[in-house]
Amino acid sequence: MNSSKKYRSAFIVVTLLFFLWGFITVLVDSLIPRLKDVFELSYFQAGLVQFAFFAAYFVFSLPAGFLLSRIGYQKGVVLGLFTMALGCLLFYPAASERIFGVFLAGYFTLAAGITILQVAANPYVAVLGSEDGASSRLNLSQAFNSLGTAVAPLVGASFLLSDTIMTSEAIDNLTAAAQLDYYINEAAAVQSPFLVLAGCIGILALVFIFIKLPKVLEKSPKDGYIKLLMKPTVRMGVVGIFLYVGAEVAIGSYLVNYFMDMNLASIIVENETMNLLATRILNKDLASVDGKAIVGAFVFLYWSGAMVGRFVGAYLTRVMRPGFVLALFASCAIALLLISMNSFGLVAMWSILAVGLFNSIMFPTIFTLTIEGLGDLKPQASGLLCMAIVGGAIVPPIYGLLTDEMGFKFALVLLIACYTYILYFGYKKQRIKLLQHT
Repeated sequence: MNSSKKYRSAFIVVTLLFFLWGFITVLVDSLIPRLKDVFELSYFQAGLVQFAFFAAYFVFSLPAGFLLSRIGYQKGVVLGLFTMALGCLLFYPAASERIFGVFLAGYFTLAAGITILQVAANPYVAVLGSEDGASSRLNLSQAFNSLGTAVAPLVGASFLLSDTIMTSEAIDNLTAAAQLDYYINEAAAVQSPFLVLAGCIGILALVFIFIKLPKVLEKSPKDGYIKLLMKPTVRMGVVGIFLYVGAEVAIGSYLVNYFMDMNLASIIVENETMNLLATRILNKDLASVDGKAIVGAFVFLYWSGAMVGRFVGAYLTRVMRPGFVLALFASCAIALLLISMNSFGLVAMWSILAVGLFNSIMFPTIFTLTIEGLGDLKPQASGLLCMAIVGGAIVPPIYGLLTDEMGFKFALVLLIACYTYILYFGYKKQRIKLLQHT
C-alpha cells in the first residue's frame, strides 16, 4: 500500500475519534441543567461541572505529549479510550448514590482520556499530507467532531432532560416507597446512556489495539517547550484556543438555561411552526415533556452549525488564506451575539444558535496556524494548545457568575471579548502571510 493510501486510511480511522469525543463532550452539556435541578445548584456551581471536565486538559496535556513521544500514537489512543470508558463507568455509582463529587470525578477521568486523544489526533491529521493543506484536513476531521456534537443534544434532550426533576421539598413530601422509586428512576436516566458509551468505547479501544497506523511521530527536542514559548505566534495561538473553547463551551452549557430564562418553552409551544419543529425533533407530544427538553431540542442546531461550517471551512481554507477566514468568522460571531444581547424571544434564540456556524473553523484554523512551520516541535506545540482547552473550565464558571449577578444578557459581553481576540489573531496571521509574500 503506497503512502497516500495509508494516509487516507489513517485519516478515516482517526476521524472516528473526532466524532466520539465531540459526542461525549456535548453530552456533558446536556447533563448540566439536570444536575442543576437535582442538586439545586447556582449557575456558578453548575459551571463547575465544566471546570472538572476541562481542567483535565490543563493537567494532562503536557504529560500526554511527553507520553506519546515515548509510546507512539496508537498505544496512546488505546490508553485514552480505556480511560474514557472508566470515566463513563464512574457515572453509575454517582447516579446511584446522588453524590455530586463523584459526578465531577467521572467528568475529570473522562476528560483525561479525551485529552490524550486530542493531543495525538490533531497534529497527526495535520501531518498526514502537505502543510498547505493542514487547515483544510483538520477542518474536515473537525466537521465529524461537530457531527458528534450535533447528535449529542438530541440524545440528551430525549434521555437526560425529558422528565421533570422534583425539588427537595417535593421529594420530602413523598412516601418512603415513592422516594425510593423516584431515586431509582433518576439514576437509571443517567446510568443507561453512559453504560452504553462505556461499552462502545471499550470495543473501539480493542479495534485500535489490532489496526496499524502509519508512524509519523518524531521525538521533539528536549527544550522544545521553552523554544515554543519564546515564539509570539505560539503564545497568541494558545490564548486563542483558550478563549475560543471557553466561549463555545459557555454558550453550549447555558443555552437551555438562557432559553428558559427568556420563557422560550411557552413561546415555542404557542408558535405553530416552532411547535411542529420541536415535536418532530423530539418525536414526542410537547405536553408530555419538561420545558427544558423543549428548548433543549434546538441546542443541536448550535452544534450542527459548527458541523456545516467545518465542511464549508475545509473548502474555504483551501482556496482562501486561513487567517482571513478566521477573522471573518469571528466578526460574524460577534455580530450575532450583539443581536441576541439586544433582543428577546425567537430572534435572540436563533441569533445565538447561529453562532455555532461561525465557531466551526476556529479551533482547527487557530491550531494549524499556530503549528505552521514548527517542524519537529509540532507534537509539543500540540500539547500546549490542548492544554489551553482548559479555557472550557475557566470561562463558563465566570460566565455563570456574571449571569448570577447581572443576568444572561450582560454576561454575553464576556463572550464578545473572547471572539474579539480571535478576530485580532486571524487579522495578525493574515498580515504576516501578506508580508511574507511581498
